[in-house]
Amino acid sequence: MFPWRPDAKPVQNLSAMRRFMPFVSPRRNDSVFYMYQDIEVEAALEYLEKRNRERPPERRLTLFHLLLRACSQTLRLRPGVNRFVKAGRLWQREGEYLTFSAKREIADGSPMLTVKRRFHPDTESLDEMVEAVFAKLNPQRKGKKTQSDKEMNLALLLPGVAIQLMLKGMGLLDYFGLLPRRMIEADPLYTSIFLANLGSIDYPAGHHHLWEYGTCSIFGVMGRVEPGAGGRRKMQMAWTYDERIADGLYSYHGLEGIRERIENPELLELSIDELAKRAGEGVVR
Repeated sequence: MFPWRPDAKPVQNLSAMRRFMPFVSPRRNDSVFYMYQDIEVEAALEYLEKRNRERPPERRLTLFHLLLRACSQTLRLRPGVNRFVKAGRLWQREGEYLTFSAKREIADGSPMLTVKRRFHPDTESLDEMVEAVFAKLNPQRKGKKTQSDKEMNLALLLPGVAIQLMLKGMGLLDYFGLLPRRMIEADPLYTSIFLANLGSIDYPAGHHHLWEYGTCSIFGVMGRVEPGAGGRRKMQMAWTYDERIADGLYSYHGLEGIRERIENPELLELSIDELAKRAGEGVVR
């Protein structure tokens, strides 16, 4: 009835089953599947060591940067994973957005920071992406409040009942596609993929739920680097994925593309056109 949103377009030409799924499973957390994925990182770690010889210590490339790059490329190469369900309809998001969380410092009681950014895998290089991520993250680590932080602090001045009513009102506006773009752009839960790096605190990967609020259909958790077969190091990803956005084979190829590009990090430097050509030849997903 309301086929319009400021951040997405309705997906057309879906099968009857795909169109009916949001009514059978209206909640994200009733529609998730969970998958662990082992990624060999020996070549990636060697790549990082070589690249970081040319970079200042405070702006070093990390495995998490490679993951961000690989995910943004997948969102462009396989747009079917950049979708979400809202108001019983499947929507194609405009733009590739990644949100990730980070501690201000590795210490008990240190606040958690949340960074959302629109990525441009078709126009920005890996180095440009990394610099843009630092530009978003470093001010927060120095204490700067994001627009979302400011809005939440303002809302928390209200009584609990008023906050609940406000969120229900926002949910109603969102349902009918009337939530302003400015609010969507600032909100970290209106995102393509939410990522967390438990490896940074030497923890293994574990699954995270999806939120009913917002439009995030995929959550990925990166675990620590561990010894793998034959002594080659690996890390594990834990994915939580809304099955309503795409079929299993399409989704599997999307996640496998992330793995292949991290295991072969030189692919992260290729343009989207070059990656698409290789995918057409069956070389990489």
